[in-house]
Amino acid sequence: MGRPGRQELGRFLIEAHALSSDWVPAFGAVDRAALLPDLMWPFDLETRTSAPVDRREDPDAWYEAADADVPIVTQWDDGTHTGRRPGRLSTSSSSMPSVVWPLLHDLAVEEGMNVLDVGTGTGETAGALTHRLGRGRVTTIEVDREVSAHARERLHGLDLLPETVVGDGFEGHPGRAPYDRVLATVGLREIPGAWITQSRPGGLILAPWGTHFSTGDATVGLTVGNGVASGRFTRLVEFMKLRTQRAPRVSHDDYLAADAFEAADVSATEITEPEFTTATYTALPLVLGLRVPRCVQTVADKREGRRPVWFYSTSDPSWACVMFRDGEREAPVWQSGPRRLWAEVSGAYRWWLDRGRPDVTRFGLTVTPDGHRAWLDDPEDSWRV
Repeated sequence: MGRPGRQELGRFLIEAHALSSDWVPAFGAVDRAALLPDLMWPFDLETRTSAPVDRREDPDAWYEAADADVPIVTQWDDGTHTGRRPGRLSTSSSSMPSVVWPLLHDLAVEEGMNVLDVGTGTGETAGALTHRLGRGRVTTIEVDREVSAHARERLHGLDLLPETVVGDGFEGHPGRAPYDRVLATVGLREIPGAWITQSRPGGLILAPWGTHFSTGDATVGLTVGNGVASGRFTRLVEFMKLRTQRAPRVSHDDYLAADAFEAADVSATEITEPEFTTATYTALPLVLGLRVPRCVQTVADKREGRRPVWFYSTSDPSWACVMFRDGEREAPVWQSGPRRLWAEVSGAYRWWLDRGRPDVTRFGLTVTPDGHRAWLDDPEDSWRV
């Protein structure tokens, strides 16, 4: 940690309780900058945009970004992207340090454990786990061959030698099972049964999980036993999704005909835009996804004081639109199709309010061969998601 920026990052993480004392040696040994490519795209959390930084042209700016608590995009469009400008879809990254190190803490590894790391990316979590547990204890799997090769080369340069596998992380890696811990650093919409069967009884699966309703996830820690995995959510996060579990493509034109608004049911809501659409860092988006299945929300940009929020069913042609308008106490609502999506969403919102706006740590997930069930406080009082 010789660089001032790196030292400052370490102090920040410790003071923010993101880096626990038992992981400080691994943080010192696994320098994020040593794993990053020369050309990368730091992500601005306020503007939600990325801009290129090239170490060969501006090393000071490059190291400043590497030592900052920001996510950094390292690949676009599954590797088909070329050039300096950002691509269409970010598909590999180095996560925010304030997200990575709490994940490792929550994994609760102990000496002698066997760990599967899903989503190698730059190799930071695999490197940290290898430093902590030793050679032969960590298997890391990555679907992209070039990403995997880059991580393997950089990790070997740090004398860290996890078992590096190219493959579909959804299938796990039976050749090195059973695992005491499974850590995913990709967002999931389904916990793979393979991870459960490849885990020891009492093992822990820690993964970012969410629904297609929004891009937000929450990490969930699932304890494995008798073919079932169950546990609570721990913290809100947002990760790139596993390639096979990305959100379905929703085309507005597939839902709305030319006269769609004239034919739709019209009503109004007293729910306001600030309470509904600015809840990014609350449990609300996750809760709405848990309570309203097979639904995708799209929040449009505000224009001339108006912001439409759209809802599309992924199982039929149903859609809904709420038009929030500055200064107005009611917002008009249009709904069409077999489902009344806004009625479902607003009902889920009031369900959350009625229970005191429970945070994410009061919710949990149970995964069985029959599917996924969510619950609030009590696993016995669950519903299918």
